[in-house]
Amino acid sequence: MSTVQLTYKTILAGTLICLGSSAFAQTGNKYIRKGNELYQQKQYTDAEANYKKALEVNQQSVEGRYNLGNSLYEQKRYDDARTQYANSFKLAPNKQEKADASYNIGNTFMEGKKWEESIKAYKEALKMNPTDEQARYNLAYAQAMLKKQQQGGGGDNKDNKDKNKDQKNKDQNKDNKDNKDQKDKDKQDQNKNKDQQNKDKQDQDKDKNKDKDKDQQDQKPEPQPSKLNKQEAERLLQALGQEENKLQDKMKKAKGQAVQVEKDW
Repeated sequence: MSTVQLTYKTILAGTLICLGSSAFAQTGNKYIRKGNELYQQKQYTDAEANYKKALEVNQQSVEGRYNLGNSLYEQKRYDDARTQYANSFKLAPNKQEKADASYNIGNTFMEGKKWEESIKAYKEALKMNPTDEQARYNLAYAQAMLKKQQQGGGGDNKDNKDKNKDQKNKDQNKDNKDNKDQKDKDKQDQNKNKDQQNKDKQDQDKDKNKDKDKDQQDQKPEPQPSKLNKQEAERLLQALGQEENKLQDKMKKAKGQAVQVEKDW
């Protein structure tokens, strides 16, 4: 079944021609007429203000209560509107006006998807006016929605199930993402630890190699001075002396040679 189009009873019949000849009644009616004009212009908050002024003059005004409920309904203030409709129902002098008030009470419940309460209100409206086809249609719709709700196959339950399913999927996706992020972080930490371990090992190897080189250097034998006996030393000195004499002779001979100079004349 398609969503019902809520058509509620608007300005109460006879509102624009307010009864009463006293100055007291005329003052209240003036505010109601002004409120009606503003309501027709869709200026609902201003209309509300004028209806309230009318009720300050006459709290027993059926028209003031009913039309105040309409202005609140248009502002989606359904609980406040329902209160005013209930007051107008109590004050209404005839069945038609009571039927209209009950019908609009049913609509406020429908807006909140309170099917049982709306069914009761529409039945009350039909009790006062059995020929109201709008009330009959809305009653059938509310009954169908209540049945679906009770069977768990539609209405609010379906919406709630869909919302819960979406939320569950969101939570699961979030958990998966968190788990993945944590795994990636753990992997990064492991790689960092592994790199640090490798670095530490390399440093240790370097230190070992340094210690090894130092030990080898420490263990390398120092050159020992050669030990010559007396005879070998004397022969070595004589050989060096002979070489020195030869070198001096060569230097003397080279120094004593004449230098030939060619004349240029």
